[in-house]
Amino acid sequence: MPSHRGIIRILALGSVVLGALTLSACSYTESAEPRRGNYLATQPDSGPSGGEIENGVSVEDTHVPALARLDSALLTALQSAAVDARESGVDMHVTSGWRSAAYQQRLFDEAVVRYGSADEASKWVHTPSLSKHVSGQAVDIGPTDADDWLIRHGSDYGLCQTYSNEMWHFELATAPGGECPPQLSNPSDERAEG
Repeated sequence: MPSHRGIIRILALGSVVLGALTLSACSYTESAEPRRGNYLATQPDSGPSGGEIENGVSVEDTHVPALARLDSALLTALQSAAVDARESGVDMHVTSGWRSAAYQQRLFDEAVVRYGSADEASKWVHTPSLSKHVSGQAVDIGPTDADDWLIRHGSDYGLCQTYSNEMWHFELATAPGGECPPQLSNPSDERAEG
């Protein structure tokens, strides 16, 4: 029969291992302190330089990195849609556009904490390597009436809502006037590439 002292050592060791596992599950970067040469170390994490937008910006605010670093075809389509939406009485704002890899990683890490696992978090936020925001090929739009307008008219500009659980997320996913591809249920779903 084990002694009390042996049981306490096993419990203490288990606590250390569990703590280490918990910490490692919360961050998927190589280290807490980015090293020189590490891609994430060269990317701004937050604020406007990392693509963060506080209250939404006009699609004309192209000096803001979140818009300036968008794919030019996406930005042009978005600006055309915003002009027509405005003529219909709907104001459209970008709530998120291009994001640095480090900012995207932070959003993913926060989602892991919020949803309890990487699998659950990936239903709402991609890792930097998969995010269309990091490549400048996705925008989040607000307010809700602008999302609704874009859902109904976006394909006229090639803009499509790509995830059914994110009415605010749009990508240039068809030719202007074309048909949008079927929506994925969430970002963790994968579209079959053919």
